[in-house]
Amino acid sequence: MRSNVVKVGKVVFGNDLPVSFIGGPCVIESEALIRKVGRELKKAAGKGGFVLKASFDKANRTSVKSYRGPGMEEGLRTLSMVARELGVPCVTDVHEPQQAALAAKYVDMLQIPAFLCRQTDLLVAAGRTGKAVNVKKGQFLSPWDMRHAVEKILSTGNRNILLTERGATFGYGNLVVDMRSYEIMRSFGFPVVHDATHCVQLPGGNGATTGGQRQFVRPIARAAAAVGVAGVFFETHPDPDKALSDGPNSLPLKTIGAFLKEVRRFDALSKELQ
Repeated sequence: MRSNVVKVGKVVFGNDLPVSFIGGPCVIESEALIRKVGRELKKAAGKGGFVLKASFDKANRTSVKSYRGPGMEEGLRTLSMVARELGVPCVTDVHEPQQAALAAKYVDMLQIPAFLCRQTDLLVAAGRTGKAVNVKKGQFLSPWDMRHAVEKILSTGNRNILLTERGATFGYGNLVVDMRSYEIMRSFGFPVVHDATHCVQLPGGNGATTGGQRQFVRPIARAAAAVGVAGVFFETHPDPDKALSDGPNSLPLKTIGAFLKEVRRFDALSKELQ
């Protein structure tokens, strides 16, 4: 099946096109952090561009004591302001149906967290905004079942859909990436994205917080690019060990330039062979 092409601002996602990127810090810690990360990512991404990602609220933190974010109003204002300054599109998570319409006024794409990928009202509300919708595949879900998420968004007439693989639960506190997922989800006719950093998480691995195995981000990303994907999602921070969320699986900001070059090399080889 010929894949739909989705445009997010000037960034284009297509399974048979050069790989595009979605990246940023896990959560909005401050305006200064978003600006610093955004500037570095714009420089690293170059002409291909990227979509700036950050969450205004992390509603699924392991512990009630963990930092969640600045809240919806302040977070959306900060993210959209920095994105406009940089001239790049942006994306954020929405967790409840009533958040979709408001968030759509500020961002270029809405993201559905993996734990919520079956929530019909949320998917429909996101679809109705007309914005691009990136659906993270639940850790508990098979790639075949993601067709139902696609159908829920399509019911609104919105075809601007991306599907993201972020690993599947393997026992307790571990995730694995089934490389078949990319081919299976490609068959639905929409761009497929590899989540390079969440797929190396160890859910609840640090007791009250989620752990991660950052050392495996690059090899698994190379493998996904070799299979062939429309995009690669990643989280990054200037000092991941001090990040307020998802630090153990975030890439150090200083390594992003090399990471993007490496992914692009594998992507180019994969698509030359198709």
